[in-house]
Amino acid sequence: MKPMSSPDRPPSPMVAPLPHPGRQLEQAYRELDLALNGTEEQRKALGSLKMLPRPWDPDSLTRPQLRRELWDWLEAFTVWLNTEHMWDVSGVVPYCWPQHPHLVRELAVLADQRRRAALALGSDALEEWHRYALPAFVDRMRQRVKNHCEDGHQQWPAKGRHSRHLAEPTTAQRQHAFAQDTAAYQRPELKHEEQPAPRLRVVDGETIDTQTGEVVDD
Repeated sequence: MKPMSSPDRPPSPMVAPLPHPGRQLEQAYRELDLALNGTEEQRKALGSLKMLPRPWDPDSLTRPQLRRELWDWLEAFTVWLNTEHMWDVSGVVPYCWPQHPHLVRELAVLADQRRRAALALGSDALEEWHRYALPAFVDRMRQRVKNHCEDGHQQWPAKGRHSRHLAEPTTAQRQHAFAQDTAAYQRPELKHEEQPAPRLRVVDGETIDTQTGEVVDD
C-alpha cells in the first residue's frame, strides 16, 4: 500500500531546526565559554567578567546591535517554539510577547537553555528542557497572561493597583514602616555591644597575656 501524499505539497522535514543566534550573540557566547573554561591569559583578556553580556539576561546587553540580535533571535525562537512545541491554543506564546516584560525575560532564559541542550553531547539536558523548563514556562505564562490577549494586546490589568502602590500616601506609609523598624533597633537594649577580645591565650602550653606579652603563671 502506497503512502498517501498530496501532489500539491512539496516534500518537507518533519521538524524545523532550532534558530541560531546572530554573529554578535555567538561571540558573546564564545566569550562566556572562555570565562568558564579558558586559560588564565584568555580570562584576563576578556576584562571584567562581571561586564560580559549574558544573552539570557537582557539587562546585561548594553550595545544596541547586540540587543537587536537578541530580539531577532527571540522572535525566531518564539515562532519555532509555537510551531514545534505548542498544539493547544492555550500554550501559544502571544504575538504581543515584546509588550510583556515577564515573557521577554523568560523567553531569553528558555532560548538559552534550549541552545545549551542542543550543544550537549548527551540527551539529558534536552530531556530536562522538555520535562521541566518548557512545561514550567507554559504554566507560568498561562497563569500570568490568562486570556487577556486572545483578541489583541490588552493593557496591563494590574496597572491601577501598581499606580496605587506608587501613589504618595501609600509610599509614605511604607517609608514610615521602614523608619519605625530601624528606630526600634536604635534602642539601647537592642544595640549590639562589642565583646572585648580575650586577654589570656594559651600558646605552646603557656598562658600569655595578649596585651603585655608576658607569660602568666598558673
